Amino acid sequence: MAAYVASGGDFNRDTDYITTRITADGRDGYPVEPGRYRLIVARACPWANRAIIVRRLLGLEDAISIGFCGPTHDADSWTFDLDPGGVDPVLKISRLKDAYLKRFPDYPKGITVPASVDVRTGEVVTNDFAQITLDFSTEWTAYHRDGAPDLYPEPLRDEIDEVSRRVYTEVNNGVYRCGFAGSQQAYERAYDRLFAALDWLSERLRNQRYLVGDTITEADVRLFTTLVRFDAVYHGHFKCNRHKLTELPVLWAYARDLFQTPGFGDTVDFVQIKQHYYIVHRDINPTGIVPKGPELSGWLTPHGRESLGGRPFGDGTPPPPPRESERVPAGHGAG
Repeated sequence: MAAYVASGGDFNRDTDYITTRITADGRDGYPVEPGRYRLIVARACPWANRAIIVRRLLGLEDAISIGFCGPTHDADSWTFDLDPGGVDPVLKISRLKDAYLKRFPDYPKGITVPASVDVRTGEVVTNDFAQITLDFSTEWTAYHRDGAPDLYPEPLRDEIDEVSRRVYTEVNNGVYRCGFAGSQQAYERAYDRLFAALDWLSERLRNQRYLVGDTITEADVRLFTTLVRFDAVYHGHFKCNRHKLTELPVLWAYARDLFQTPGFGDTVDFVQIKQHYYIVHRDINPTGIVPKGPELSGWLTPHGRESLGGRPFGDGTPPPPPRESERVPAGHGAG
């Protein structure tokens, strides 16, 4: 069983990812090419959820296939438990680790999602989750759907990057810093940092609909995947319990606004999210019991954020409904 709690007190995430990029000019040896790459994700994982959302918003389904790992994994690898026989139907592997070892036989780090895999060779290309979504927006433009939004508009990139950095360090990673703290002092420091950032976000979003500009950007995608997991997991499991999301009026309305936007809430599988955290993190939850709650119907209630203006997709249009093979199973969402 893997250990997640930081033995030294403060949790520090290993951010040394495979930085190879898939680009239009192929400068790293992996050119943009429809059908060549498979995006491996797990609905449970917030970092992977970003990639699922961006791929769908941009309409890259025909260009980049997707494979879903199950919600739980052992200390060794994410696995394809959801597929017949436990084998990915395209890569023909049962463990994502196989794709990592195919390229790096002595790969020393954890096997993470999302990961882009070269279907031709079966080798992992990258697991750099932050760069994957930016490259979807900037390198795969020739294969975006008609009406795809600009999630990383050039005039706003500096501000998007600045906001995203703070969201990452203080919120996306901040909840883990609370949950994996190895001492009371480390936990309390992390707790104070997290809620200071949530207070800052509440003020920022009080009078503007989105984090940067008047449309949905990469920054909103990155914040959403943490907020949507907050009450189901982080409030209790990670002890981020000053307030529930539902008790933070601005952020709760903002999160509902995004959840009800096509491409966001229809990618969220609350059952798998809870199974992942409560079953995998046995050093935090030794019984492996998965909580029955919280009640989810509130995600579909009116949010009132339209009054702030803004155009969710800018000059673009909402994505069509998800494909049948990519839909969240019935009973796993908020409906």
